[in-house]
Amino acid sequence: MTKWLVLLFWLVAFVIFGSLSSKLIDVQNNEASSWLPSSAESTEVANELADTVDPNNIPTLVVYSSDSGLTAADRGEIDAQAAELATIDGVVEGSVLTPEQAAQAGFPAESADGEVAVTSLTFNFGANGWNDIPDAAAEVRDIAQIDGVTVHLAGYGGQAADAAEVFEGVDTTLVLGALTVVVIILLFTYRSPILWVLPIFSVVVAYTVSGGVVYLLAKYADLTVNGQSQAILGILVIGAGTDYALLLVARYREELRRHDDRHAAMAVALHRAAPAILASASTVAAGMLCLLIADLNSTAGLGPVNAVGIGVTFLVMVTLLPALLVIFGRWMFWPKRPAFGSHEPNTTGLWAKVGGAISPRPRRVWLVTTGVLLVACLGILKIDAGGMSTEDTYTKEFDAIVGQKVLVEHGLVDNSNTLQVVANTDSIGDVQQAVAAVPGAGDPTDPQPISDSRSYFEATVDADISSQTAYDIVGQSRTAAHGVDGADALVGGGSAFYLDTKEAANRDNRVIIPTVLLVVLLILIGLLRALAAPLILVGTVVLSFGAAMGLSALVFDYVAPLVTDHWPEGVQVDPGFPLFAFVFLVALGIDYNIFLMTRVREETATYGTRQGSLIALSSTGGVITSAGIVLAATFLVLASIPFVFLVELGVAVALGVLLDTIIVRSVLVTAINLDLGGKIWWPSALDRKPPVTPPAEAAPEGVGVGQPTPVGADD
Repeated sequence: MTKWLVLLFWLVAFVIFGSLSSKLIDVQNNEASSWLPSSAESTEVANELADTVDPNNIPTLVVYSSDSGLTAADRGEIDAQAAELATIDGVVEGSVLTPEQAAQAGFPAESADGEVAVTSLTFNFGANGWNDIPDAAAEVRDIAQIDGVTVHLAGYGGQAADAAEVFEGVDTTLVLGALTVVVIILLFTYRSPILWVLPIFSVVVAYTVSGGVVYLLAKYADLTVNGQSQAILGILVIGAGTDYALLLVARYREELRRHDDRHAAMAVALHRAAPAILASASTVAAGMLCLLIADLNSTAGLGPVNAVGIGVTFLVMVTLLPALLVIFGRWMFWPKRPAFGSHEPNTTGLWAKVGGAISPRPRRVWLVTTGVLLVACLGILKIDAGGMSTEDTYTKEFDAIVGQKVLVEHGLVDNSNTLQVVANTDSIGDVQQAVAAVPGAGDPTDPQPISDSRSYFEATVDADISSQTAYDIVGQSRTAAHGVDGADALVGGGSAFYLDTKEAANRDNRVIIPTVLLVVLLILIGLLRALAAPLILVGTVVLSFGAAMGLSALVFDYVAPLVTDHWPEGVQVDPGFPLFAFVFLVALGIDYNIFLMTRVREETATYGTRQGSLIALSSTGGVITSAGIVLAATFLVLASIPFVFLVELGVAVALGVLLDTIIVRSVLVTAINLDLGGKIWWPSALDRKPPVTPPAEAAPEGVGVGQPTPVGADD
C-alpha cells in the first residue's frame, strides 16, 4: 500500500510544481545588477546615480557600414530611420541620436573615411529587459535596412540581444539533450530495453519539482536565478539523479538474488544504499551552499538553486524510484531478470579482475598513478583566469561583436561604454581634469548634479568593455580620481562593473575553495568515523581536480580551436571558472568516494579492510564507472551552448569525472586501501584491535578478488 501512496504523492507534486516550473524563466534576473558584488565601487556609483541614471537603461548602437562609402541618400535614410526607431516600444523618449546629433553632443558617430555611421538609442523595459530586448532588437533590424549598406546592432543592447539568443530555450534544449544521452547510456548499462524508463521518469519528476520550488523561492524569497544557474540546475539534477538511480538499482539487483520477496530485497537495498546516497547528496548540497559566502550575487544565487535541486532529487530517488521498482517487479530487468539464488556476476567482472591485478603490488600502483596525475596537473600553468573580452565570450561571432569590430577598425568609440564618475560638486572640475589625462579615457561630459553636494560626469572608454585594456583604463581613472583630495570620487560604468566582477571572483576563489574542502572533510569524517581515510580521500580529490584542470587546459589550447573557428587564443577562462569547476568536481567527485568507501567500511566489519576493499571495488566499480560516464555525458551537453564559459565548464567537469571514476576512485584509492589496510580507519579501532579475520568458508569463493557479501552478513 505504501508504494502506491508514494507514487500518488509524487504524481500530484509533479502536476502542481510542473505548472510553476514552466514559469521559471519569468523570474530570471539576467541584468548586470544581479551579478554585481554589493561592496564594489561600481555598485556604489550605480546606487548614487539610481535617481538620475536609470539602472534599467540599455544603451544601444545601430552601426551602418558601407565599403564604398555612405552616400548622401544613405545618410538621409539613416536620419529618417532614426525617427522610426524612436517609435519602438521601450525606447526612452529623446534618447535617439542621429550621427550628426551625437557629434553635437560630443560623441563622434561618423568615421573619417565616410564608411561608417552610428545611430544611438536607449531602451528601458524596467526589470524585464532581458526578456523584452530580443523582440525590440528584431524591430530595430526590420527598420534599419538600406540597400548596399550593412547594419549591425551593437552596444549594450546588441550584446544583450545576442546573450538572450544564446540562452533562449536553453533549459529545454539542455534537458532534452541530457536525457537523450542518459537514455542511451542506460540502455547499454542495464542491457534492458525497459528498465531505463523508471530512472528517467524519476529524474524528470525531480527536475520538474525542483524547478517549481526554485520558482517559488525566486518569486517570494528574493533568490537570484539567471539563465546560467537554470541551465546548470537541469544538468546537475539529471546527472546526480541518474547516479543515485544507478547505485540503488545495482544494490537492489544484488538483493533480488538473495531474497525471494522483492519487498524484502528493496528494504535491504535501501538500508544499505540510502545512507551512501544521503551522504552524497548532503555533500553536494553543502558544497553548493558554500557559494552563499560569495561576493558575487550570481555565484551566491547558484548555490541554493542547485542545493534545492539536489535535495529534491535525493527525496525522489529514495522514495519514488524504490516504489516504482517494487511495483513493477523483476520483469523490468528483462531479458536478464535477477532470479532468487542466481549467480552474482560482479564476482568475476572487470573490476574484480582489476582488483586482482592491483592487490599484489598496491604501493607501486598508487605511487605510479599519483605521479602520472601530478604530471597532468602541470597543464594548469597554461590557464589564464584574467577574464575574456566580449569577442572571446562566445564560440561564434555574434552581430554585436562584428559591430564592435567595425567601430574599432574605423576609429570610432562605443559610446554606450562609459566611465561614470561621481564626486563632490565643489571638486568635480579637478576630477574631470584628472580623468581626462588618463590614456584611453574620452573627453568628460559636462557635470550634472545628482544631489545638493554631489555631481557626476561620463567619459567614453576606448577599448572593448571587458578587455584588459579597458580594465587598465578603469584602474588608472580610479587612481586619478581618488587622488583628488576632498572629492570622495567614485568611478563606475560598464568596464568598471566587469573589473569589479573579476576582482570579486578572485576573492571568492580564495575563500570558497578552502571552505568547500573543509566541509567535505567534516562530512567524510562523520560518515566514515575515521580521520585518516577522509584526509586521504580529500587529498585524492584535490589531485584529481588538478589533473582535470591540467588536461582541460590542453584541450582548450590544442583541441577546441580545431572544433570551432571562434575560440579564445591560449587558455583564457572566466575568473569564476576555477571556482565553478572546483565546486562541481569536488562535490560530485566525492560522490564516488562515498559510494566506494561506505561499501568498504561495510565489508571491512566482516572481511577486513584489504578483502573488503576488493569486494567493494568489484561490487561498485561498474556502478561508479557507469555513474561517471552518465555525469560526464550530461555535463558535456553544456558544450552545445555557444558560450565559452559553459563550454569550458562542461568539458572540465566531464574530463574530471571520467578521471575520477576510472582512475582515482577505482585504482588509486583501492591501491592505497590495500597498501595501508586497517590503518586507514585511524583513530577508529576498526580492523586493527584485533584485525578482522575473514571467514574461512569465504576463501574458496575468492573473496580476495571480489566475492560479494554472503546473505547472512547482509541481513
